Parts: sequence; structure tokens; C-alpha cells
Amino acid sequence: MAETKPTATAAATKSVSSGQPKKSSNAISWIAPFACILLGYCIWRFVLGNPANFTRAGEGAFWPAHEGPKTNLARMYEGGIIVPILIGFLLTVITFVIERLLTVSKAKGTGNISEFIRKVQFHLANKDVDKALAECDKQKGSVGNVMKAGLRKYKEMIGNAELETEQKVLNIQKEIEEATALELPMLEKNLVFLSTIASVATLFGLLGTVLGMIRSFAALGDSGGGEAAQKLSQGISEALYNTALGIGTSAIAIVFYNMFTTRIDAITYGIDESGFTLTQSFAANYK
Repeated sequence: MAETKPTATAAATKSVSSGQPKKSSNAISWIAPFACILLGYCIWRFVLGNPANFTRAGEGAFWPAHEGPKTNLARMYEGGIIVPILIGFLLTVITFVIERLLTVSKAKGTGNISEFIRKVQFHLANKDVDKALAECDKQKGSVGNVMKAGLRKYKEMIGNAELETEQKVLNIQKEIEEATALELPMLEKNLVFLSTIASVATLFGLLGTVLGMIRSFAALGDSGGGEAAQKLSQGISEALYNTALGIGTSAIAIVFYNMFTTRIDAITYGIDESGFTLTQSFAANYK
């Protein structure tokens, strides 16, 4: 495009923000749950369902009908085909908890956010934008990235003699909004998996329990006497492993989801405060 005379719109042309995260495909995030469920099946089939864990090994490639479990983990194997799905859910939660811990910790940056904003305010009050930018480099988080993008536009607007103060403030505000729009999706990415599993894991656990109860009562109807009562109690015990695994997975997902949303809210508040700081400082110092 041909160059035109600077206006409020042209002056607000997007500059490359230091807060821009590297673009990456989200395909891995969608592959991870399926990979975890596959790994869950392998654990259920070959670890929990190891023939050495049973007194009588059964036949079959997909779901051997082993009998006589020697350990509690072996009894979990007899909980049914829902168990590997629940193990996969648990592995998925662990995977995304680790991924979010690393991402959110990096986004938080170094030091206290409130203290960082106070330092920037001090430098801006002294009209020393370069020192404020240096503080952003030290912060190394999402708040620092957004603040740095805003400060670059702030510095650019100081030397602009063609725009009114209100237009300059609007340009700074727009730059901050653009930088914020790049940072927030990175913070909230993959939380949907934790929130979904928090709801679904309990339901799958109950489904596994119901299926186990159906098998148990069917076995009770086919036999009688004390042996039937023993099989029923054993079947109920095995079925309840589904409920325990589902509730436990759901509880872990809920705890970490709430923890991450609280941390993200704190970072978002810091981003909003940094934007307010820049616009108010410019309006006060460069009328």
C-alpha cells in the first residue's frame, strides 16, 4: 500500500508486539487425550491384567477373562472396559496440569506483578520510558509483554506532533488491546479439557459401576446358594472401583482448574492495571 499522511488510524497501525506468542497448532492438544486413553488401555490390559496377578488366567486378546485376582490393582482390572477410559482421563488430567503449570508459571513472570507496575509508574512519572522498558524485560511475563508493547507505542506517541493527546491515548490503548488479545488465549488454552473431564469422569465412573452391577446380578441369576452371594459381593466390589477412579479423577481436575483460573484472573487483572497505568500516565504527563 502507498504511504499516506499520518492520521489517528495510520498512527495506530499494528506494530510487532513483544507479547506476541509463537503460533503453534493445537492438534497436539487434541491428540493427547486419545493417546492417554490408549496408554490407559495398555496399563489396564498389560499391567493390571497381567496373568501373573490372577490365580486363573483367561483367554482373549482384547479383554481376557482372568479370575482370582491376587491384589487390589488386579481387582480394578475386573472393573470392566470403562476402567481403561478412566485411567486415560486421569492421565489426560495429569498431562494438561503439567502443561498448564509450565505455561501459567511462565506467564506470571518473575517477581510480584503489583510491585512491577509500581516501578513502571515511578519511571513514567519521571518521564523515563527506557527504564520502564527495562523493567518489562526483567518481568518476562504476560503483564510485562503487554506493558512493553504499550510502552513502545507510548514512546512513539511522545515524538508525534501531529496528533492530539486524546488520539495518542487511543493509539496506546489500541496497542495494549492488541497485545492483550495475543496473550489471553495462551493463558486459557487447554483449560476446557480439565473442565470437561471434571464433569465427565464421574459420569463414566457411574456408568462403569452400573455395567458391573448388571454383570453381577446376571451371574447371581445364573447360580444359587452361598457361591452366588460371594460372586455378587465380589462383583459389587469390582464395580465400585469405577466410581472411585471416576470421582478421584474429577476431584483432581476440579482442584487444578480452579487453581489455574485464579492465577489467570490475577494475571488478567495485572494486564488491565498496566493498560490503565499507561493511558493515565500519558494523559497526565503529555497534555
